[in-house]
Formats: sequence, C-alpha cells, structure tokens
Amino acid sequence: MSKKATRRERASHFIEKDIQKTLHKNLEFTAREQYKLLRANLSFTLPEDVKCPIIGVTSSMRGEGKSTTAINLSYVLSESSKRVLLIDGDLRIPSVAKKMKIESNPGLTDLLKGGESMSFGDMYLQHYNNWYILPSGDLPPNPSELLGSKRMGTLLKSLSKSFDAIVIDLPPVNLVSDALAISEYLSGMIVVVREDYTEKKELETCINLLRLSNVNVLGCVMNETKNGKGYYKRYKYRRYYKYYYKYGSSYGSYGGYGNYGTYETYGK
Repeated sequence: MSKKATRRERASHFIEKDIQKTLHKNLEFTAREQYKLLRANLSFTLPEDVKCPIIGVTSSMRGEGKSTTAINLSYVLSESSKRVLLIDGDLRIPSVAKKMKIESNPGLTDLLKGGESMSFGDMYLQHYNNWYILPSGDLPPNPSELLGSKRMGTLLKSLSKSFDAIVIDLPPVNLVSDALAISEYLSGMIVVVREDYTEKKELETCINLLRLSNVNVLGCVMNETKNGKGYYKRYKYRRYYKYYYKYGSSYGSYGGYGNYGTYETYGK
C-alpha cells in the first residue's frame, strides 16, 4: 500500500474517531480541563482592545482534529457567559454540521452569495444557551475567493456586533490557501497538531506560510498526547516556539497528503 493511501486511511480513521469526542460536556475529565486551560491561555494571547475576537482554527493537513477542536473550543468559550458563534469555514470538506447532526444548509455560502439582502439573523442556529453555529452551506467553486472577499469581511464585522467571540473552522494550510485568504479578518489563528501523526516538516511549512501572510499565530493545540501510561484523549495548548522545540523532533514521516477538497472531487 502506498504512503498516500496510508495517509488518507489514517486521516479518515481519525476524522470518524473525533466525531465521538465532539461536545465539551461529553469529553473525558482530562480533555475538559485542557479546553478550560486553552480558554484561559487565549485570554492572555488575544488582543485586549478587540471586543469580539475572531479565532481561526486550522492545521497543516487533514485528520489532525481541527474541526473537533473548533467545536469544543467555541463551546467552552460560551460556558464563560459569552455569546459565541462557531462558523464552518471549511467550504471544501465541511464537517461541523455532520458532527453536530444538523443541516448544512442554509449557511455561510448562502450569506456570501446573497449579499446584504440575506438576513444572517435567521441563518445561524442557537445550539445551546449562548452557543450558536453557522454551517457551511452549499459548496462553492471558489472557496478561497469567497473567504478572502470584502463581503466576508463585511459579514464578520456585522456578526462581531452580535457576539463576544467567533470561532471559524478552516481547511489545512498546507493543502489549500483558504485559511490564508481569510487571515486578514482574524484576530489570530490556532494550529491543531496530532501527536504521532503530524510531520515536523509539515508543521514547519504550515507555520512559515502563516507567518509569511502576517497571521497572528496564537499557538498550537496538541491533540492525542501521550503520557507514561498510554494515550490520553486530551489537548494541550503551546506557544509555537515551545511546541516546535519540545515536540517537533518526535514525529515520524508518512509521505504525501492526497487530494483535499477540490471542487471537482468534492463539489456539488
């Protein structure tokens, strides 16, 4: 079996596995505490003068747990009496609606295509108390252009008036340019890394691409970390430089990515 095939199989396995870990209240104790720690650390790293921080969540490749992290992070932020909106900004392989067992339409793309005539107040869903979700909507032929458009910036500015925080799930940086396209509208970006899966060189490429685009990298979330007694399904938050030098050399190599979310492959 080729390395690309193995990579795709592992990514699919992790994606299905992560569905079971969605929703903060259903997580193991250790994972819940790590998300609370992530929430606390974000309060120190986000700009103080921003009323509604807009946080992007991405990764270097598929299967690292970015969507699950975005869902659980937005949930735990809403637990602190904040009105929080989760947006599925992965317009190639959206997964938030599937994980949350809700309809994916209407959604973000409907707002972006419809312009000001569309009422976004009727589009997002109140899922739990102060927690709201805006699914992806129909898959477009030009996701990168839509996410980087002035219309997207206008939409986020309008939404910022109604929420205390916005979390956006975005495609992997190394595979498509979508996360970079929307970066000018973000307060910062979190990079999700899965231990014993993410390659050091891919993480380095991801961070370099973000920095070349002047993205404020808030830190890395370590997914599926180990301890001496085996696997813990928990998440650790690290500033990038600490993560890179402490964990970077521990990753093995697995080869290429395979295709990610081209319109021809995943469209309509």
